[in-house]
Amino acid sequence: MKTSRMGRVMAGMIAAGAVIALAGCTQADPTAPDTDTDAGAATSDTIIVGSFAFPESEILGEIYAQALEAAGFEVETQFNIGPRQQTIPALQDGSINLIPEYNGNLLAYYDVDFEQRTTEDVDAALGDAVAADDLVVYESAEAEDKDAYVVTSEFAEANDLVTIGDLVNVQPFTLGANPQFSELGYGLPGLASVYGVTDVEFIPYEDFGGPDTVRALVDDTVQVADIYTTSPALVAENLVVLEDDMNLIAAQNIIPLLSASIDSEELADVLNAISAELTTDDLIALRDRVEGDEQASAATAATDWLTEKGLL
Repeated sequence: MKTSRMGRVMAGMIAAGAVIALAGCTQADPTAPDTDTDAGAATSDTIIVGSFAFPESEILGEIYAQALEAAGFEVETQFNIGPRQQTIPALQDGSINLIPEYNGNLLAYYDVDFEQRTTEDVDAALGDAVAADDLVVYESAEAEDKDAYVVTSEFAEANDLVTIGDLVNVQPFTLGANPQFSELGYGLPGLASVYGVTDVEFIPYEDFGGPDTVRALVDDTVQVADIYTTSPALVAENLVVLEDDMNLIAAQNIIPLLSASIDSEELADVLNAISAELTTDDLIALRDRVEGDEQASAATAATDWLTEKGLL
C-alpha cells in the first residue's frame, strides 16, 4: 500500500497506534501489482520512499521523505517492505524508487565474496554493482549500523582494552553473539585469523545483539558481545565498542539507493546534505526516541532531527 505523505504524517500526529496500523498495511508483497483505486496517482515525477521492516530503516525513510518534500518533490512512502529479496525487485518495478541502505550489506547482496572493508572501498565498488540493476547510489553517511565487539566500561578499564586486538591479552574469555557468529568471516574465524584471538568460549544468543545479549554482557555471563553500533543499549549501559583497526568488519554506512530513472542533481543535493550530517550517535538517539520509553513516532523523530540540522 502506498501511503500519501499528508495522510501518513497526520496519522502519526493523531496516535502512535494509528501509525502501527498503517504500517501493518505495508506488509503485502511490494513487487505485486498495486490494485488500489488510486494506484495511478503516482507519476514519473513522484519519489516513492521505501524502507526495510525495522524501526531504524523507517526513521531514515522518514528523514529522506520529509527532506525531499520540503525541497519541493512530490513524495509518497511505502515502509516496512522486507529484506533485499523484496526491496531490490520493488526498486526495479517501480513500487518504490528510493530506499536508505547499508553499503556493506548491499555490496554483499551483489557479491557475497567481496573483499572491500573501508567505507571508501565499499562505496567505490558499489556504484558498478548496483548499476547492473539500473540503480544508483549517492554519498554515504558517517553513520554506520554494523556488528561490533563490545565490552562493559569496567572490563575495558580493568584490562586496558581499546581495540579488538587487545582481546588477545584477556584470553580466555566468553563471547556472546548470534548463532551464525561462530562461522561468519567477521566472527570467530576472523577474530582468530585477523587478530590472533583463539581461546574463546562461544555462547549463542538468538536476539542478534538485543536485550538477552546485552543482559549477558552486563551481568558478566559473557565478557565480550556482538552488539550493533546503533543500539541504544550502548549509551544506556555505558558500553564500549572496541576499535576495529584491522577492518575485520566491513563498513555499513547509511547510503541512499535509488532507481536510475529518478536520478537528478536536485535529488542528489538533498540526499547528500542528509548524509553529510548523519552520524552513528544520531542513529542511536533516534532509535532511543522511537524504541525507548518515549515511543515517539518515526515521523516525529525525523522532523526533529531535520529541524535540528537545519535541513527543514
